[in-house]
Amino acid sequence: MSRPTGLEAHPDIVAMRAKYERASSSTAAQVIDGLTLLAGLYLAISPWVVGFNGLSRLAVSNMVTGLALAALALGFASAYGRTYGLTWIAPILGIWTILSPWIIRSHTTGSIWNNVITGIIILLLGLGAMAVGNRKMPTR
Repeated sequence: MSRPTGLEAHPDIVAMRAKYERASSSTAAQVIDGLTLLAGLYLAISPWVVGFNGLSRLAVSNMVTGLALAALALGFASAYGRTYGLTWIAPILGIWTILSPWIIRSHTTGSIWNNVITGIIILLLGLGAMAVGNRKMPTR
């Protein structure tokens, strides 16, 4: 008789994956993942939308942070059970977005408002993504 050598068949792992699959299929999770993806894409293009692309360091920071957030959102949407452990990164990216104009020392009034508002939205969506996995989900 052959037993699996990995933990894939362990009852706790199977139950945890089932819980996260139920959580990720909820309407709230799908809305949060979609809005997080849109927020990440907006952050990536915001220097050109708002018009501060001349501030190259902040523009690059927003583009890299936005693309990283969009990639995380895609991971949350497609494999939440495997990426749940990374949900803490989204609120950190929101805090970075808020503080980056002053840390990078490259800002205008428009870029500050853009980053603060977008950062708050990302922070709240990140906290929402973290809360999705902690909710009590009904069993099917």
